[in-house]
Amino acid sequence: MSLSEWHSAGWLRPHQTTRQQLADLFGIVDRDLEDADRGLSADWKFGISYNAVLKLCTVLLYAEGYRPEKTLAHYRTLQALPLILGKEWQHDADYLDACRTKRNVAEYDSAGRVSTTEAKELLAFAKKLRPAVVAWLERQHPTLSPWKPPAQV
Repeated sequence: MSLSEWHSAGWLRPHQTTRQQLADLFGIVDRDLEDADRGLSADWKFGISYNAVLKLCTVLLYAEGYRPEKTLAHYRTLQALPLILGKEWQHDADYLDACRTKRNVAEYDSAGRVSTTEAKELLAFAKKLRPAVVAWLERQHPTLSPWKPPAQV
């Protein structure tokens, strides 16, 4: 399916974003990437890294002119990754869905369910995704890039 088909199905709604809104989201991402490198429990490192990834996928959706409806918002935001960046990201979207489920357990049900390895893997993925999102944004939506002065776009 495409984002427009998701919209027609009622899973997404139109959203007009701004450079400032995306800059603010990248500010959250950068804070989370820094915080996830601190001496926290694996559960918290995983949750913080998950939040960074979720915000990066939110940047993608917002730049494309959409935001998810409230039902299954995290799921849809993460699953939009291959629709926006390309089919080669499908495996990563599936991985992120597994992370979503694991994060929910660690956040709401039971502590100690995330291993140190899992937390490090998700943080590494978030650090890999950030430059990919920045490059895509500058290529596909340069007027929304927080790193280009308005006079250059």
